[in-house]
Amino acid sequence: MKTIGLLGGMSWESTIPYYRIINETVKSRLGGLHSAKIVLHSVDFHDIEQLQHAGKWEEVGKVLAEAAASLERAGAELFVICTNTMHKVAPMIERVLSIPLLHIADATAAAIIKSKISTVGLLGTRFTMEEDFYVDRLRTKHGLNVLIPDEPDRIEIHRVIYDELCLGQIVDKSRKEYYQIIERLRVSGAQGIILGCTEIPMLVDPRHVAIPTFDSTRLHAEFAAFQSLAGNA
Repeated sequence: MKTIGLLGGMSWESTIPYYRIINETVKSRLGGLHSAKIVLHSVDFHDIEQLQHAGKWEEVGKVLAEAAASLERAGAELFVICTNTMHKVAPMIERVLSIPLLHIADATAAAIIKSKISTVGLLGTRFTMEEDFYVDRLRTKHGLNVLIPDEPDRIEIHRVIYDELCLGQIVDKSRKEYYQIIERLRVSGAQGIILGCTEIPMLVDPRHVAIPTFDSTRLHAEFAAFQSLAGNA
């Protein structure tokens, strides 16, 4: 079993499921008292969020690259960024690592393709929905047709993530608005929906959505566990 390096805290609300899902997956595969070999570096999200919204991505990349390097020094053999948005600086992080970075968009796309879905709607932060680091990877590397909500919906999705979900707040009004946004994407042609922010599964219940949802948190965490166990299970 390989040791997984987790870069978390962005937010800590979504880092908890990573630890749980990875360990559940390892236990399911190996049985008994087995659990995952993990090293975790958790950042102060206040500092990261301030840099994000100031557009200081170079500084964000330096902070996270230093954290990633510390995980490799601590024995990590695989590396996971426990957030969709911060994959924007994944290239900066990969430059300081000699271990593989498991990209969240790749894990998510694999599940979509396995489901034989070609057109998906994407929910996430405005950074994830509007910039090319995530959408273009899905389109060019994996051949998916990606739909994003219109601007008012993107603003609301982003607001709920930072003002509510990252603070652990579940607001029923916001839940209903998310379901309405998902329905608009379905009407526009989406065959499935990517929950492309690691906090969104706190709010969206797949049982209340008319089309398949793809929980990037779970898919990424399971993929990390499978990679850790490759050749051992």
